[in-house]
Amino acid sequence: MMPTVRTTLPNGLVVLLREVHTAPVATFWAWYRVGSRNEVPGITGISHWVEHMLFKGTPTLPKGEFSRLVNRHGGTWNGFTWKDFTAYFETLPAEHVQLGIRIESDRMVNSLFEPAEVESERTVIISEREGAENNPEYALYEELESAAYRVHAYRHAVIGYKSDLWAITRDDLYRHYRTYYVPNNAVIVAVGDFDSRELQRRIEEAFGGLPAGPAPPPVRSVEPPQEGERRVVLRRAGGAVPMLQMGFHAPAVTHPDFFPLVLVDGVLSGFKGPGVFGGEGIGTRSSRLYRALVERELAVEAGSSYRASHDPTLFEVGVTLRPGVDPARVEAAVLDELGRMAGEPVAPDELEKVMKQARAQWVYAADGVSPQAVLLGSMEIVAGPEFLGGFWDGLSAVTPEAMRAAAARTFAAQNRTVGWYFPEPAAGGAASAAMEEVAHHG
Repeated sequence: MMPTVRTTLPNGLVVLLREVHTAPVATFWAWYRVGSRNEVPGITGISHWVEHMLFKGTPTLPKGEFSRLVNRHGGTWNGFTWKDFTAYFETLPAEHVQLGIRIESDRMVNSLFEPAEVESERTVIISEREGAENNPEYALYEELESAAYRVHAYRHAVIGYKSDLWAITRDDLYRHYRTYYVPNNAVIVAVGDFDSRELQRRIEEAFGGLPAGPAPPPVRSVEPPQEGERRVVLRRAGGAVPMLQMGFHAPAVTHPDFFPLVLVDGVLSGFKGPGVFGGEGIGTRSSRLYRALVERELAVEAGSSYRASHDPTLFEVGVTLRPGVDPARVEAAVLDELGRMAGEPVAPDELEKVMKQARAQWVYAADGVSPQAVLLGSMEIVAGPEFLGGFWDGLSAVTPEAMRAAAARTFAAQNRTVGWYFPEPAAGGAASAAMEEVAHHG
């Protein structure tokens, strides 16, 4: 990848610029250090809702004008909220990157929170919430996280709880906006076909005069160690087959176990990529979970996930069962594979296979300006400015024994939360009895 120019303006705004001249296109991003980790009961979902409100215009660019301008100049734009951050972007022909600067500097300080728009968006978000609830996989994941975390705000769904979405006010939203949408809590990222010095000058003109705000309130909660297995069971109509999810408390991106666990995840279900969002793994069909569960016709899908995060997170395993398979047999098979990871070092050739997958994913992450901007912005927030530069050194230094030791610490039984989803059976019988047996296991 091309080198990145990093500067910090006097008002605290971090600016990351990377020139990529392979195509006449540029992407411009505004990242904010706010997400569901910054929320408390009563206002869950507020970061996501504020993200929606920033598409409703400013006094100089009314509602609909952002979209009209971006479309007229042949670009795309959007935004998203996650646990650790909120982000917005415009990807445009390179000669129009100034439009991204104009939009993001304007809505950083001038976004309208019209009461009628707040109420309209309340309906939209509650509908989005209800749609997610109807997805068995999402519903189980939410139950699992709520059980795994007792203290930390990662237990809250990014979209929020419905009771909070009904109760949040326009003043709540605006207060959240003014607290977190300040230059000293933001990161600007631009990647593409531009001259860095000229773009830096334009960014300083647009953003340099914006006032810094007080430091946003820190997240003080620390999740205590788990001292025994937790188990949740969700039963409802809908969904054709049972699903299993497991969550194990795992360290944040800055912990020494991070790189070993990234490679453990790669061995279990293919290497996902160097960033926060992971994605589809390379080498899934040769991975341990696929061979143990899908090839043996116990499951139709099986995978794992471990993402970079600001605070300690979960190492997750998910399985969708094949119809008619005994759930207890599937859970035992998953625990066997995790026990293997914790009990014996991977062979050198298996580690080298995953490292080849990692190198391929690294190339994919550099294929296009937007993936590079996602990697730069998200990792700046969750890991700090030095992390990406040392990524390969950290990954390459991992030994099979380090992977085994990290797996043993992570996959300990007392660190485990197990979640089962069972579609409501049409009638009792052997299948129902098997479900009851696994539901009450432990």
